[in-house]
Amino acid sequence: MFARTERLLLRPGWAEDALALARAIADEAIVRNLATAPWPYGHDEARAFLEAPQDPVLPTFLLMKRTDGAPELIGAAGFSRRDNGGVELGYWIARAHWGQGYATEACKQLVEIARTIGVTRLEASHFIDNPASGRVLEKLGFVPTGRIAPRHSCARGGEQLTRLFALDLDDGSEALAA
Repeated sequence: MFARTERLLLRPGWAEDALALARAIADEAIVRNLATAPWPYGHDEARAFLEAPQDPVLPTFLLMKRTDGAPELIGAAGFSRRDNGGVELGYWIARAHWGQGYATEACKQLVEIARTIGVTRLEASHFIDNPASGRVLEKLGFVPTGRIAPRHSCARGGEQLTRLFALDLDDGSEALAA
């Protein structure tokens, strides 16, 4: 699956993206805010991520900034299935592109994709010490659930507190199970 926004191309990751992916995410300030990414994060980790089996229903995308030349990999976003069966939205943006609205732009498109594939509710969370991610979620319409829960951070080597959010996508029409 592919998608376009005003400034981005959202596309699957391919093996040849490993070097660009490793360069874009190899920043402890990024990786420490992700649950499953290890630190340090290098070419081997990028290759393993790109080679991992993908959920056939819930896509993950590389975020490619559209330019006059070759697109530039600036992040990733996608969906995953939580242990509770819920669908979670996750994302990261390379530090050089923070504060420019790319996370919000990409995730608005993912919310539309979720609706299209029949997801009726999205979940998301952010580590308590990363309030910027919470602001992105609120711009997308996510609502804090009022719950704070521990979540393992591979890069931090242990559990950290997260603030939980949800977004109801059910418009009353019949949809596929989330």
